[in-house]
Amino acid sequence: MNLMIRRLPWLPPVLLLALLAVWEVGVGVSGMPAWFLPPPSRVLTTLVEVLPLLLDHSRNTVLAALTGLAAAVLLALVLAVVMGLSPRARQGLYPLLVVSQTVPIITVAPLLVIWFGFGILPKVVVVTLICFFPVAVSMVEGMRAADPDMVNLLRVMGSSRWQIIRLVRLPAAMPSFFAGLKIAATYAVMGAVIGEWLGAGSGLGVFMTRATQAYKADSVFAAIIVISLISLLLFALIELASRLAIPWFYNERSK
Repeated sequence: MNLMIRRLPWLPPVLLLALLAVWEVGVGVSGMPAWFLPPPSRVLTTLVEVLPLLLDHSRNTVLAALTGLAAAVLLALVLAVVMGLSPRARQGLYPLLVVSQTVPIITVAPLLVIWFGFGILPKVVVVTLICFFPVAVSMVEGMRAADPDMVNLLRVMGSSRWQIIRLVRLPAAMPSFFAGLKIAATYAVMGAVIGEWLGAGSGLGVFMTRATQAYKADSVFAAIIVISLISLLLFALIELASRLAIPWFYNERSK
């Protein structure tokens, strides 16, 4: 599939335009009511009309998403270093890390509202919980994949575990770290919106809830477009940061 996209770079936008055209014609021919499934033209018109309101709501959503993502990255780095310093800590914490993902966040979110109220804190916690796992696992596995010869060399030279982590394991884990961070970034905005669904005064989740209650499907689609664009922007910024932080990795891939 990737090879096909490289050879035919125009294919994805053509397919997208074809899908939109089928959607537009299908809604018009079927006579489907706009409150149930609006045509793309109406969604675009609504997006232009409510864009100032969407941008106003976006501020709180983006703030919660970025704060939660930063907290998730910090916690993941600390956990990865602790697990790297102590094999016993890794054996005890890694299974707990995996088991924690079996609990749906949507079931925990109401408790966060009860404990922390309707401010920004429960949204930040939701985003942190969602983004923590991919970053932590990527860091842990990336550190384990460090060159064993380099690790053994430093051990023979008398280096401590922290020195091995700092000089070998952390640099080796950077490609995996940024890969996990890209995944987490796409989840961050979604996590903030989920938190806003359960209780907030403003945000894209609140906008979507109000539009749903008013049967304004076109406004819901407009909010979805904005959420997707914000997620793509975060992904692009992290991609840029990774290219600046580990240029050697991309140079090797291009060879």
